[in-house]
Amino acid sequence: MASNSIGTIFKLTTFGESHGTHIGGIIDGCPAGVNFDIELIKNDLKKRKTNQSSITSSRNEDDDVQILSGVFQNQTTGHPIGFIIPNKDAQSNDYDNLKNSYRPSHADYTYQQKYDIRDYRGGGRSSARETANWIVGGAIAKMILQQINIQITAFVNKVGNIQVNKKYTELNLNNIYNSPIRCPDEAIAQSMLQLIDTIQQKGDTLGGVILCVAQNVPVGIGEPIFEKLQAQLAHAMLSINTVKGIEFGEGFNITNLKGSEANDEFHILNDRILTKTNNSGGMQGGISNGADIVFKVAFKPVSSIKQTQQTVTMQGEKNTIEINGRHDACVLPRAVPIVEALTAIVLADLYLKNKNSKI
Repeated sequence: MASNSIGTIFKLTTFGESHGTHIGGIIDGCPAGVNFDIELIKNDLKKRKTNQSSITSSRNEDDDVQILSGVFQNQTTGHPIGFIIPNKDAQSNDYDNLKNSYRPSHADYTYQQKYDIRDYRGGGRSSARETANWIVGGAIAKMILQQINIQITAFVNKVGNIQVNKKYTELNLNNIYNSPIRCPDEAIAQSMLQLIDTIQQKGDTLGGVILCVAQNVPVGIGEPIFEKLQAQLAHAMLSINTVKGIEFGEGFNITNLKGSEANDEFHILNDRILTKTNNSGGMQGGISNGADIVFKVAFKPVSSIKQTQQTVTMQGEKNTIEINGRHDACVLPRAVPIVEALTAIVLADLYLKNKNSKI
């Protein structure tokens, strides 16, 4: 299996399966002398972990990360940073009845056809368990970005047909973690939870949208042509298991505007060149323009539902299955730190590429 890495200068390579003994990774290219904050890693892992509430999987992993190399006296050394995270609560027998059948909308069939073998225990390498590795890499990327005051914040903007109608600038983003749904609008968050509870009782699941904003990003992040900032962010977000779409700034809505309405005009404010609006989401020509980087990520409903479904076996015979393992009714709350982590990895990588420029 190829393509287990993200980034070129700041590069994260991961390994492990959902029901293996460990998952983990190696981070190459992290500069020496970065203040290493293990509590930041632990806090971000805690935000992603299972068994947080009634709407998340009851799998109970401690996510106790162990740093193996690349750190000395609370600073990075410039050497590869190796880490592992033990898997302590895998229940592989939950999947015994599924080993010969293909679960609808899972990677079972495609993995089997591509590799002629698959790890059916929790999805193996295709499991969202892998994303804990991304959290570690993202937290270390955040340590680099803190040096230039870049702040990354994501929150649940939509669940099912219920969405936040205010702009992120009108919300108190400090309230995101006041609710298990990770939405800063208290009334909307409550409605989201009620909807999830109703759907969950029917053995079904819901998708939605996460909004992410990166603030204080300097002008000049991103490479023209094939490594545009939005292209790298899209590549990262579309690598998340259940993501089906991404839009920047006004996104698809910009197609409803005229050019005179869509253009972000320039002006001078406090001796800085800024845009009056941010319809483009903080980028022009694939390069950051100094405005907030703003994008939305669309997540499909979790594919593991507690209802009888039609499928076929590996032998091509018709079959019905019921998935009885531990799964999220809505993946959005646990995906918030994942979106932040991948955003940090992309920005740190492009920032390090761009260090010789004016920034």
